[in-house]
Amino acid sequence: MEFLIPTRTSRPSDDPIFALNTEARARAAAGEAIINATVGALLDDEGRLSVLGSVAQTLREVPPNVGAGYAPIEGDASFLKAVVADVMGQRPEADWTVAIATPGGSGALRLAMADFLDTGQAALTTSYFWGPYRTIADELDRGLATFRMFDANGRLDGADLEHTLSAQIEAQGRALLFINSPCHNPTGYSFDADEWRQLAAIVGRAADRAPVTLLIDIAYARYGQRSLDEAVDALLGLAGRALLLFAWSASKSFTQYGLRVGALLAVHPDPEARRRIRSALSYSCRGTWSNCNAGGMAAIGRALTDPDLRARTDQERAALKSLLDRRVEAWNSLATDAGLRYPRYDGGFFTTVFCADAFAVAARLKEEGIFVVPQTGALRVALCSVAERDIPRLVQGIARHVTR
Repeated sequence: MEFLIPTRTSRPSDDPIFALNTEARARAAAGEAIINATVGALLDDEGRLSVLGSVAQTLREVPPNVGAGYAPIEGDASFLKAVVADVMGQRPEADWTVAIATPGGSGALRLAMADFLDTGQAALTTSYFWGPYRTIADELDRGLATFRMFDANGRLDGADLEHTLSAQIEAQGRALLFINSPCHNPTGYSFDADEWRQLAAIVGRAADRAPVTLLIDIAYARYGQRSLDEAVDALLGLAGRALLLFAWSASKSFTQYGLRVGALLAVHPDPEARRRIRSALSYSCRGTWSNCNAGGMAAIGRALTDPDLRARTDQERAALKSLLDRRVEAWNSLATDAGLRYPRYDGGFFTTVFCADAFAVAARLKEEGIFVVPQTGALRVALCSVAERDIPRLVQGIARHVTR
């Protein structure tokens, strides 16, 4: 007798990235010389999780009654105000912004899928994408469609985006577009100013025909070479024509992956539209996770607003970014010399090597003690977790199988 509903009977029990990480860690613990370039957590060159000391201290200083209590369903008001300021700065459009607390960036993505698409409809994203986008869609009985991410010049393929977005509007009468930049997961690609303007123009034309929601996933933005302000300034002109969302996360920017603190920001000039959006998102929170980590919001909110603490946090994060930037520089030098094909990569946790038989290559690399994440047409390489001294072996290993 089967108690699960039919659509749930064949689901995998573990995320494939976490499964690879578990295998890599077990082999390393057994004494093998393993390069584990799988999970998106920033490690130092000795393999220890990098943690911002200022944030850890702030967490310890959260009063017990605050950490133990229920947070408001929408999230702590001072935390949400701080997150809005973190993204919007002093722009007047901050007053147009609704913010709802979520368990990490994943919670923000889930809210968007649940409330801006109907059952059976599909979100749209780049052809290379973070695998859980599809998992979240599947869990909500939504779909996930893609457009070709790169054109022949290795830049945003605006023509295919516009064509695919138009087809989605024709098919379902609305669209939800996920864009992850700066520091795209999995490719490491960051849009430049021209690409942000191109995106805004495409979405604006589509929004003249039907409701279009554009979500910018900014989980890795703090580690990019280009400022998030470049994206915000280019996209704010869409507010009122399209709905502009930002999926914000403390996981990477504050090195608190397990704290599960995030937020979804929605920008719209009409107060009545904002009221409806806030109500719908709050209702979804109550029906899914109820409320978020009160102690985590208190600590992150303080890290964002206390001037001395914010200065310390920014300084510590800059040191971690420098660590990562050295790895990026080493990778770019060695991978280019080795003839590897990969997108423009100037910062962030990941890069992606184009590879026709990625799953077979990843299996062979695993036999050699090199763990990467295969996907259709590419290998994701998490440089965030690879010591700088191991990058030559990593590049050489990949090159042996990809360029031969």
